[in-house]
Amino acid sequence: MAGRQDHAHAQRPERERHSIRNKRNSEPKIIKYPRLCTKVYKSKDGKANVYYVYDMRTEGKPDIRLGKDHAKALLQWEELHNKRPQSIGRLEEAFARWEERELPKYSGDTFDGYRKNLRTIRPVFGQMVWDEVDLPSLRQYLDLRSAKTQGNREMSLLRLVWGKAKLWGMTRCPWPAEGIRGWKNEENARTFEVTPELFRAVYAQADQVLRDGMDTASATGMRLKDVIAVELPKDGLLKRIANKTKKTKGAIEFAVEDSPVLTRITDRRLLMDSLCPNLICLPDGKPVTYRMLSRRWEDARDAAAYRAEVTGDEELGKRIRAMYLRDMRSFAANLADDIDEASKLLDHSNVAVTRRHYRTRATRLKAVR
Repeated sequence: MAGRQDHAHAQRPERERHSIRNKRNSEPKIIKYPRLCTKVYKSKDGKANVYYVYDMRTEGKPDIRLGKDHAKALLQWEELHNKRPQSIGRLEEAFARWEERELPKYSGDTFDGYRKNLRTIRPVFGQMVWDEVDLPSLRQYLDLRSAKTQGNREMSLLRLVWGKAKLWGMTRCPWPAEGIRGWKNEENARTFEVTPELFRAVYAQADQVLRDGMDTASATGMRLKDVIAVELPKDGLLKRIANKTKKTKGAIEFAVEDSPVLTRITDRRLLMDSLCPNLICLPDGKPVTYRMLSRRWEDARDAAAYRAEVTGDEELGKRIRAMYLRDMRSFAANLADDIDEASKLLDHSNVAVTRRHYRTRATRLKAVR
């Protein structure tokens, strides 16, 4: 059969055979990965290294190195050739994996803060390759950032992601600010002191829900999200597991009978007909949200400040307006006998954090002579 075909082909006129050959030669050659080629680069020591590159000669630009690994080079080729955002070999690759694997491990305020910071730094650094990020570029970011303290938090997250990227083998570059002191924006710790006078002024304008929240926070040092989530005491003990850190070992307990404030709140709460398991709830028995508590605080604080101002004490009104609901933790820290007790009350692992950010009460010493 094959012999017959060859014979038939041989019997075709020469002009027809020439036309078929020209047609085959004129058909464009199909290339699986257009503009993908290899290129030899010499290192400083004269060693030749073969890299996959994306050909940019048609655009008059330098070729883009895609690395030595064929599989990774194909992934980058796909991003470049099909105009997709590049991630392989760039910080975006680490951002994506960290968001998928590491971010869900956090909770509460830490989770919300990290997610917010990630959304801010990702557009800036995501498309940069690792060796493009140096100390001057980090400092420039902080200079241009309007929220200076928040910029520091974003740099801390970037360093955290950078460390994970090294662990995952995405980069060998060291953190650009390693061992450098004072490269971030200067921060001043909040030193506002909640005095009993300020506390009473807002407390007098608050409804029962806010009063219970202020009392619980100032008596136990709980964070606000823990205040609205803490459940009714069991066996006379109010048990707290920090929402921020999710600590399950060494959970803190308070004996209700030792605290007149907690006893009063608990007794009133047990008289309510409610299926809500929380210590603090609305008059109709429904749970209290963070926003509900925050709005009640703003209304009570404004009313207290206005009352002080119309009676001629503008300085007191100014101090009241400068007070935040979260300052109840600072008030609790100052009510503690000493810095160690305050640190335990606030569930801090380091006394220095308590001293710097919460404990504004002066340390009283005994004269030695």
